[in-house]
Amino acid sequence: MAVIASPPSATASTNSREFDNTLTTAVARLWPAVERAFERQPINDLPRSQLTMRVGMIIAEQADFLQAELSLKDRRLLIEQLVTKLASLQPARDAAAAAAGGKMPVANRPQRSDSIYQVGASRRGIDQALLDIQPIIVQRIDVTAAARLSRDELGRQLTGLVAEILAERKLRLTGAEQEELIRLLLDDMLGLGPLEPLLADDSITDIMVNGPRRVFVERKGKIEATNVTFRDNQHLMNIATRIVSQVGRRIDESMPLCDARLADGSRINIIVPPLAIDGPSISIRKFAKRRITLDGMAALGSLTPQLATVIKVAGRCRLNAIISGGTGSGKTTLLNAMSQLIDPTERIVTIEDAAELQLDHGDLVRLESRPPNIEGGGEITIRDLLRNALRMRPDRIIIGEVRGAEAVDMLQAMNTGHEGSMATVHANTPRDAISRLEQMIGMAGMPMTIASIRGQIAAAIRVIVQLQRLSDGKRKVTSIAEITGLEGDILQMQEIYKYVRTGTAPDGGVEGHFVATGVRPRFLSELTQRGITIPGAYFDPSKPL
Repeated sequence: MAVIASPPSATASTNSREFDNTLTTAVARLWPAVERAFERQPINDLPRSQLTMRVGMIIAEQADFLQAELSLKDRRLLIEQLVTKLASLQPARDAAAAAAGGKMPVANRPQRSDSIYQVGASRRGIDQALLDIQPIIVQRIDVTAAARLSRDELGRQLTGLVAEILAERKLRLTGAEQEELIRLLLDDMLGLGPLEPLLADDSITDIMVNGPRRVFVERKGKIEATNVTFRDNQHLMNIATRIVSQVGRRIDESMPLCDARLADGSRINIIVPPLAIDGPSISIRKFAKRRITLDGMAALGSLTPQLATVIKVAGRCRLNAIISGGTGSGKTTLLNAMSQLIDPTERIVTIEDAAELQLDHGDLVRLESRPPNIEGGGEITIRDLLRNALRMRPDRIIIGEVRGAEAVDMLQAMNTGHEGSMATVHANTPRDAISRLEQMIGMAGMPMTIASIRGQIAAAIRVIVQLQRLSDGKRKVTSIAEITGLEGDILQMQEIYKYVRTGTAPDGGVEGHFVATGVRPRFLSELTQRGITIPGAYFDPSKPL
């Protein structure tokens, strides 16, 4: 499918002074310059797109030599013929090298002041070139057809057009600079513009755009500034609009907030003016391509092998669990790791605002909430999905995050035969997590006393795993606690493990260690009934973890 519109006919060729309009003659006159430009480099080592760009630059340089003003059509045909001739040149070179005993004599390259290897010295800059030629490209292509092409195919078709426009406007860019220019064009046309390199960087976990000139990323738990920028607020708004349109949403002044999910699963939040004062703001939580297991977390120091064993047993033995922590503390990562331990014969239903869980399970149903439409209707909440999930015969229900009245339905599900269910909640300590649940149950507006609410929590939840992102950016399991019951209206909880911070290293790293509190969890008796034994040393405070 061709998306590059044919240029207006050959007016320039008709008005040329002494130009021989025979393609064969033009190729013959240009060939020596092209051959010299590539005499030191194996042609087959270069992709065709780079050959096309460099040949286009040579044609632009030789315009005076040809004594003609080349039309776009003339130049496009010349490029195609010369690139094809170059591609057929390498076999002859290889044969000559073999005849010479494997050594190919190379002539001295003539030193020309306008050589292709020096044209970058006078360029205006890739960004300026992008501003100059992008409007022209939009006029000369079929945008609808371009959107249906693969990135590679569109890049191939853009290569010749870019070379033509650069020559028209007398912009000099090196081959590498032209490749970068085409990458930027493709990112703007098909991707997320300046954000594409950040999305491709596996070391980045979060991307935060605070207007067109301030883009930050998180690496290894630390936030750092980048040199990535957008041209202006409109450029950033165009990217935001493209993101939400791909998932059937809209973002504008009437609907200035949007939560969505990228094609790779990354979670994204967008807020635009008038709510965002300094321009559109985009926050992206990148989708982890590599699944992290509990053993992998232990290897990273997030917990110890002993703690990993206890969490594995809790997940495998269908103990209802809450994962608590602050923003970016690793709650979803741990939930993913625990979910991998579920028996393959069990049926799982996951419920999330934006699907992030990566479960490799046969009998799995993934549900995602839906925000209201433009008219304010059509909203499907977590609570709606949770109520529906109870009719789907699940063995376990996993909720990405509990944040409102759905806490009531979650506890009821945990108390009515769906043991082994799991959820995350935002809180700083296990005790705070319980308080948050009490508050969320109160949001449901049901006539329940505090004793009744706490009774529901005590009957439903067995284990709370607390996570924290420390000041050095590292994520740790800082506590594992067990809910043991209710005495009066006081909920009883005992801590099994905790992380003790001991100081700060010279490099700013947090120093500390995991300790057992000496409390033996009550669920050990249930494990014994299942034939699972955990060594007593795991709970001995005098033994190092």
